[in-house]
Amino acid sequence: MTRAKTTIPRLGEMKAKGEPIVMVTAYDYPSARAAERAEVDVVLVGDSGAQVVLGYDSTVQVTLDEMLTLARAVRRGIRHPLIVCDVPFGSTEISNEQAVATALRFVKEAGADAVKLEGGGPARLSRIRAVVDAGVPVVAHVGLTPQTAVALGGLRAQGRTAQSAARFVRKALAVQDAGAFAVVVEAVPSEVVAVALPLLHIPVIGIGAGPADGQVLVFHDLLGITEGRTAAFVKRFAAVGDAQVAGVAAYADEVRRGVFPAHEHQYSAGADAVEAARSALDAEAPPQD
Repeated sequence: MTRAKTTIPRLGEMKAKGEPIVMVTAYDYPSARAAERAEVDVVLVGDSGAQVVLGYDSTVQVTLDEMLTLARAVRRGIRHPLIVCDVPFGSTEISNEQAVATALRFVKEAGADAVKLEGGGPARLSRIRAVVDAGVPVVAHVGLTPQTAVALGGLRAQGRTAQSAARFVRKALAVQDAGAFAVVVEAVPSEVVAVALPLLHIPVIGIGAGPADGQVLVFHDLLGITEGRTAAFVKRFAAVGDAQVAGVAAYADEVRRGVFPAHEHQYSAGADAVEAARSALDAEAPPQD
C-alpha cells in the first residue's frame, strides 16, 4: 500500500481514533531522510537546532534566516510527513504583521506545511489568530516554553503548583480557541495534562508531559547524539553519538598508521597515463645549467 502524506485532517482523525501521533525534530537533509524512512507522522524543524546543530547556548540566539536554511534542507528530504517549522524568538514579537510575514516566509521559501508559536498569553493568542487568518496553520506550544524560559525561572517543569497548573489549563484552552490545529505540551505533570485533555479537541503532542495524542523528541536526544546531560523526559533509543566517535577515531588511527587508504581504496591508471604524466612533468621542468 502506498503511504499517504500526513495532512492536518488526518491528524484530527488519528486523535479521534486514538492512533498515536509520532513527531520528531529534524534540521538537515540526513535527519529528514531518517524521519521519512522511519515513517513518522510529523517532522518539526525545531529551534532546538540552535543548540544541537548550530552550537548556540540557547534557542533564542538562532536567527530567522538560519531557521529558514535548516527548514529548506529538511523540506528537500521529506515527502510524506507534515512539516512544522518553529518561528524563532524575535521574529513575531513586534506585531501581528511581523508574525504573518515570518510565517509566510516559512511557507513560501521553505515549503512548510505549518508553523509553531510558543506561548499562550494575550499577545501570543493575537499572533496565532493573525497567522491562521493569513492562511498558515499553527501548532501552539504551552507549558515550558524555552524561548521565554527566563521569565519562567529557567528550563523547569510547569504546572507543579496550583497557580502554574491553572495557568497551563487556561493557556491550553486559549490556544485552541485562537485557532491552533494542534498543541505541543512540554514539561507538565501528566496528572495536570490529563485534566485538560478531555477539553482539548485538537491533537495534543507531549514532550515530558506523559501520555497524550502524540509524542515529540529531539532527533539528537533520542539517538544519543547529544553530549552531556539531557532533560529527564528524554529516552535514548540508540547510541549514535558513541558510534560516530568510534568511527572517526578508527579512521584517524588507520591514517596515522598508514593503513588507510589501502589498495582497494585507490584508483588505477594504465602505463600510458603514467608515462604521459612523466612527459608532462619533464616538459615543465626548468632547463639545467
